[in-house]
Amino acid sequence: MEHEDGAGQESERSAQRYLALPFGSRLDQERDRLADDGSGIAKRGQRTGCVYCCSPGAPLGGASSSKSYRQPLGRGQPHRQRARRAWCRITRNDLPTRFRQSGTARRAKAAGDGAGSHRGVDSSLATLLAAPRMGGEQKLTGPDLAAGIALADLRDGEMLVGHARGEAVLLARRGEEIFAVGATCTHYSGPLGDGLLADGTVRCPWHHACFDLRTGEAVRAPALNPIACYEVETKGGRVRVGARKAAPQPPALDAKAAERIVIVGAGAAGHAAAEMLRREGYRGRLTMISADSAPPVDRPNLSKDYLAGNAPEEWIPLRPAEFFAEHDIELMLEARVTSLDTKRKQVALADGRTQTYDKLLLATGAQPIKLELPGGDLPHVHYLRTLADSRSIIAAAAKARRAVVIGASFIGLEVAASLRARKLEVHVVAPDAVPLGKVMGPELGGFVRKVHEEHGVTFHLGTKPKSINSAAVTLERGEELQADLVVIGVGVRPAVELAEKAGLALDRGVVVNEFLETSAPDVFAAGDIARWPDPHSGERIRVEHWVVAQRQGQTAARNMLGRREKLDAVPFFWSAHYDVGINYVGHASAWDRTEVEGSFDDRNAAVRFIAGEKTVALATIYRDRESLQFERELERR
Repeated sequence: MEHEDGAGQESERSAQRYLALPFGSRLDQERDRLADDGSGIAKRGQRTGCVYCCSPGAPLGGASSSKSYRQPLGRGQPHRQRARRAWCRITRNDLPTRFRQSGTARRAKAAGDGAGSHRGVDSSLATLLAAPRMGGEQKLTGPDLAAGIALADLRDGEMLVGHARGEAVLLARRGEEIFAVGATCTHYSGPLGDGLLADGTVRCPWHHACFDLRTGEAVRAPALNPIACYEVETKGGRVRVGARKAAPQPPALDAKAAERIVIVGAGAAGHAAAEMLRREGYRGRLTMISADSAPPVDRPNLSKDYLAGNAPEEWIPLRPAEFFAEHDIELMLEARVTSLDTKRKQVALADGRTQTYDKLLLATGAQPIKLELPGGDLPHVHYLRTLADSRSIIAAAAKARRAVVIGASFIGLEVAASLRARKLEVHVVAPDAVPLGKVMGPELGGFVRKVHEEHGVTFHLGTKPKSINSAAVTLERGEELQADLVVIGVGVRPAVELAEKAGLALDRGVVVNEFLETSAPDVFAAGDIARWPDPHSGERIRVEHWVVAQRQGQTAARNMLGRREKLDAVPFFWSAHYDVGINYVGHASAWDRTEVEGSFDDRNAAVRFIAGEKTVALATIYRDRESLQFERELERR
């Protein structure tokens, strides 16, 4: 899209950053702006009802909902507005599709047409947010499913989005069975109607969360909360959606379930495991031990929206502070485990305390690789892994003008984008010929470089830093880059020291079987440290990605309860670079060739990684359904 002046260009860049925000953050930002304008939208913290989904004066939690914050784990959808402690019935129709970045709208946006254009965002969203307070009704699309539709209008294997009694509802048919569920993913509010039906589940097109159509349960991360389920009546050739179903009760556990479970680590795998244990009905003693000072956080955003200044810190925690006590999860922060005795079934902490266990999950994650070079320990040199790390970089960026990012990894490039959003001059230094080339291939890696350069990032490739001083980074070839902020992101290594001291089997990570069991009885491992037999590639692999770690934590939790569930989830991750979102499915440690379909410049492309005659991985840009279909294809192999 072309603009007549610099103000127009800045407006588009602002719109791109705005559209890249998660749903809750966008609404927070817009609601507060409109309130400041005197538009009548309720201000932050005003307790007259949630402006996202309630009529004026309605109780918190929804116009027709009396559910309080204290309800069973996983029931309802927690709003990001933690201070209000509300459970809101957020639906797809709270925000038009073009603001939610569905694949079609995002491609249209890149082409500059009306359906996806940045122009008109403010006025359309202002009308949307004002509507509940003016008329008490949500803007809903599609047929009224409470009134019913003709059965013939919903064919086998199809989905249809409509509404019933003021809520967005997804109708899905599988053979003679018809299901009605909430139409919005509970992770980042993705439109489930644009997703995929598979074996009694619906999958989100954005980040591949998976929900059971019968129960609404979030059976695979990254979503942690369920979607609503509704009664369905089929009569006289018509289908009607009835009232919400009651939430299903947790399954009855075997009386022999472990009395005491300890989780070492509170990252993606550890947190997902703790929640899954409670969702599965485990009522024994549950302890999660973390060396970090912060409770579990949405780590992907530490290098993205939060670091860029687009997301408030209040929704970085995955759960409110009181969540863990309310669900009887003992969360020990700033507690470092120093040893594991697998015979006595006991872990020892640095402060002398001990914890015994019946089942143990090691989810110790990974640590940034530290570069040994002169000046590497200066105060303006940073690494990024924790919330504290991200806070430190933000504080340093407020006083800096020029930044050097060492490493063209995912973290390095996301940090570069975030610092550009803060108006810093940014240089990226890496030994690679192409950023991300080893993972994404030369074509997609080259495009990512182009996108960053279009946003003002300067690359220095094929070289390494030689030294750092208080004012500059000196490269091996003699060039000096002025810098008052340096961020190093050259990868991570698995934190296996505890497992190694305990004598567990290691192979560039902790060796586990298909049930995530280690070589020691009753000790499981998940997340960045786990090397498991991947049934899709036929290799033993270790993957350092958020969703993979969450899904492993969930599988480990079920297996600690005796489920004997094999880890069969296909590896998946996503990465965001300004207005370009990349979804990656599969695992390609090596490939013979790549095939590119579509156009990178049009933000509509797919890259297939082919080994022999098989496509082993697929990277897509705004081809959401194709990404889901390939994930399903790998599951069937």
